[in-house]
Amino acid sequence: MSTSLISLESILAHPRELSPHNVPVIRETLPVIGAHIDEITPVFYSLMFGNHPELLRDTFNRGNQKLGAQQRALAASIATFATMLVDGQSPVDLLSRIGHKHASLGITPDQYQIVHDNLFAAIVQVLGDAVTPEVAEAWDEVYWIMASVLIDFERGLYAEAQVEPGDVFRTATVIAREDVTDSVAVFTLAGPDGAPLPDFRPGQYTSVGVVLPDGARQLRQYSLSTASGDGTWRIGVRRVDPTSGGCPAGEVSGWLHATAGVGTELQVTLPFGDLVLDRADAASDTAPVVLCSAGIGITPMLGMLAQLVADEATRRVIVLHADRSPDQHVLADEVAGETSMLADAEVHTWYEAGGESVTGPGAVHQGLMDLSVVDVPADAHVFLCGSSGFLQVIRPAFLSAGVDEERLHAELFAPNDWLV
Repeated sequence: MSTSLISLESILAHPRELSPHNVPVIRETLPVIGAHIDEITPVFYSLMFGNHPELLRDTFNRGNQKLGAQQRALAASIATFATMLVDGQSPVDLLSRIGHKHASLGITPDQYQIVHDNLFAAIVQVLGDAVTPEVAEAWDEVYWIMASVLIDFERGLYAEAQVEPGDVFRTATVIAREDVTDSVAVFTLAGPDGAPLPDFRPGQYTSVGVVLPDGARQLRQYSLSTASGDGTWRIGVRRVDPTSGGCPAGEVSGWLHATAGVGTELQVTLPFGDLVLDRADAASDTAPVVLCSAGIGITPMLGMLAQLVADEATRRVIVLHADRSPDQHVLADEVAGETSMLADAEVHTWYEAGGESVTGPGAVHQGLMDLSVVDVPADAHVFLCGSSGFLQVIRPAFLSAGVDEERLHAELFAPNDWLV
């Protein structure tokens, strides 16, 4: 288990509790807030970006904002935290995921006040007289309980990285580029003048910042693959084309594909992320491991496989991967090479189109991923990475296969309102 996760659990071991008189208020108003989320969030972001345009320009992903995904994610996280607070549920996974993303964006404590002021102004604007002093007090308390936990957790992440809060951006230089498919490029990064970049845990990610032609610095998280030992990083970038409506989804990936080559300097952040293999080690270093991915989500799995090989792990390892076709399956040879060095490993691959079915330890299947053809151990730790649509389908499938929810560890680099 990572040090940062232990820190979050320690923070939550003695949480600030919701005042007893506010509990029924939150229970009664949760349905009202939920019913008006789609009205509140656009007003909130309009107010906040009007007052602080630098946040949209340099911190928030404009593509997600255009699609409304980030708006739904933030609102869902606050509402979910409120539900957990009044029902006595543990918010560790929810807050750990948010805290790591915040640290990777360099979020600082003062920005929580900005969010608070504009969010509550939006709630009042939308709900009007329904926001009585009692309702305002109750939701204000929920917000600051959540914010205080996150601030403390993020302070711990920054301390663990030995930096001041928010001081996470560094300069990296592209030292190699490989276009592995027509839509995926793998970039190898080093520090300035070949200096080593910081170490990372397999499964962690970095935020890559690029300055676009209009002057905006946009950020996108990319998983870090195998550690080479020489201080370099590798990231796999799938190009995301704009939508038919012209939404600037994929601005960073598009810029990297069109512009970045050997010698290009990029802004990167220190590694963060809680989808790390040592979460499973805390429970048992012999428990089976399932590494399940789709598309470019294979990147962190390669790092975890390399760690298992380096540790000479004897535990059972099952690698499951879904892709469009064999020619779109990136890093396949590297994954096969790592699994071949493990004592007890099997690989299953699904292709939507193309490829021939193969049985055995390196099985290849046609169509979408189907867990019914795999013997999934109920005591396995399952690590998931892929698109939102993929995770929406495969996460319940693992639950149906008997895997406990606490053993499912998921990562995706789109706003995760459905996960929370």
